Amino acid sequence: MTRLVRTTATALSALTVAGALAGCGGSDAEAAETLTVYSAQHESLVRTMLEGFTEETGIALEFRDANDAELANQIVQEGEASPADVFLTENSPSIDVLDREGLLAPLDQATLDQVGEQYRPSSGNWTGFAARSTVLVHNPAQLPAAELPASIMDLANPEWQGRVGIAAGGADFQAIVAGVLALRGEEATRAWLEGLERNADVYPSNTAVMVAADEGKIDAGVMYHYYWYRDQAENALKGDDAELHYFRNQDPGAFLSISGAGVLASSDQPEEAQRLVAYLTSPEAQQRLAESTALEYAVANGVASAEVLPPLEELQAPPVDPGSLDQQRVTELMQDVGLL
Repeated sequence: MTRLVRTTATALSALTVAGALAGCGGSDAEAAETLTVYSAQHESLVRTMLEGFTEETGIALEFRDANDAELANQIVQEGEASPADVFLTENSPSIDVLDREGLLAPLDQATLDQVGEQYRPSSGNWTGFAARSTVLVHNPAQLPAAELPASIMDLANPEWQGRVGIAAGGADFQAIVAGVLALRGEEATRAWLEGLERNADVYPSNTAVMVAADEGKIDAGVMYHYYWYRDQAENALKGDDAELHYFRNQDPGAFLSISGAGVLASSDQPEEAQRLVAYLTSPEAQQRLAESTALEYAVANGVASAEVLPPLEELQAPPVDPGSLDQQRVTELMQDVGLL
């Protein structure tokens, strides 16, 4: 039975409406099928990747867009009464919260097999559909390559006081902290955060960190790769003097953050919801990601990311089960040291 979907503050996109009107012969039964997608990923990227889904399947999509933590907390509060059928995250810790709460249904094995094992959790209850690399942004005129830190952990050392920038309140940086926690343990992570609390200037966003590094207000900043690549694609309007440093060598600073997709166990349209996640991780949708202006990494087997990006296999990212990231403990540690 198709559930009536609650109207949300976010209107249906033009893509969804057009697809719903056109869908697969236009029968009343098909037109009535609507999946509710709670999405924390960038709206333009998700709509681009799902282009054609409604036309191909006859299933309309209604989106609720907000940030990772807000949507995850809402689903937990809603429990089995949640109208959400599918949850899409920008960073994986929030979807891990739902997995630990038992709120996700196992994904079809055929869907999991479309993505490399390193881009999905061992639980099999959600899968990655995009990835972004941690980087250090710097102005080489102020911080030349010979003086770059060997590890992201070095940024806690006294010589970095007043020289580094972070967006501590953002989900991106907190996912990076979760990676450090998974790789180095709580004691080392706390010491690193204490050092950053002493050393770092805190900015409201990754873009602000990049601009500060570009303008020489800081020597280096921690962020994800795609902010710089998008800016370069737009004629380097904000980061014309900035460059990126990749730590590689399986350093915590080479952490690869995964955007996750999962089906809610409470969905009364489980087959349709499974079809959406399968579509999102299909070669067709992943190729749309690779050709988009998002400049995030495609993670489907056999799909190359945008040519401008360093290939994933060259990043030497540390092995981290994306289902092992503990968002709650990260928040507690950051609050303890005064970064939140």
